[in-house]
Amino acid sequence: MAKLNTALILAGGMGTRFKEKTLEIPKPMIEANGKPLLSHIMDIYQKYGVSNFLVLAGYKMEEILKYYRIKYAEKDKNTFTLPNSCTVKILDTGQETMTGGRLLRIKDHIDDTFCMTYGDGVSDVNIKDLVKFHRKQHKLATITAVQPPGRFGALDIQNDLVTGFIEKPQGDGGWINGGFFVLEPSVLNLIDNDKTIWEQKPLKSLAKDKQLTPYFHKGFWRPMDTMRDKIELEELWNEAPPWKVW
Repeated sequence: MAKLNTALILAGGMGTRFKEKTLEIPKPMIEANGKPLLSHIMDIYQKYGVSNFLVLAGYKMEEILKYYRIKYAEKDKNTFTLPNSCTVKILDTGQETMTGGRLLRIKDHIDDTFCMTYGDGVSDVNIKDLVKFHRKQHKLATITAVQPPGRFGALDIQNDLVTGFIEKPQGDGGWINGGFFVLEPSVLNLIDNDKTIWEQKPLKSLAKDKQLTPYFHKGFWRPMDTMRDKIELEELWNEAPPWKVW
């Protein structure tokens, strides 16, 4: 069975919920302990043998290019060589393009099963097991389902008395889209144009046609949507970062 080699990372949105930082840089370039979240995500994939990265940029793409030009050798235009023979290609997918539209724009770069995730979330998901699961299902798409942590701590109440405090328990038990997809190239045929939102018509069509399987991940997963999230990730990094699988 051929090894899955390519991962796409969505990195072109404006990150309007994190304006403290995104007025200057795109959200995936916000640093956690001195390294952009984008690099943290690539490190996760590299651990499991993925060596070809396509960064679907747009908003403030020049900031991504600037970072990589300073740190790495430019192999070709907007293509950089990382350690371990990995390559990163930064692709301009437009300022106003929606998530599905960004995928459609790089269709010519895809000819086999590929990984795709968002540029603002980290996890300790085992990519090798995820890909193995996807291939076993024989479906067009696999989505990593996660349970987000509760936002606030909870009170432990027994017999009308507070007996303790529970630090940020899991949420309401529901499963949400955690990114870390494995996809077949034909899913791109479900995308109409730049205005298509991947999470709307394409995913709903896959679900309706019974071509979307969930990979239930009960381990660590965190987004970086706000300054609060950034601070929490940095605190975790200083302790023992759960997503540091490399």
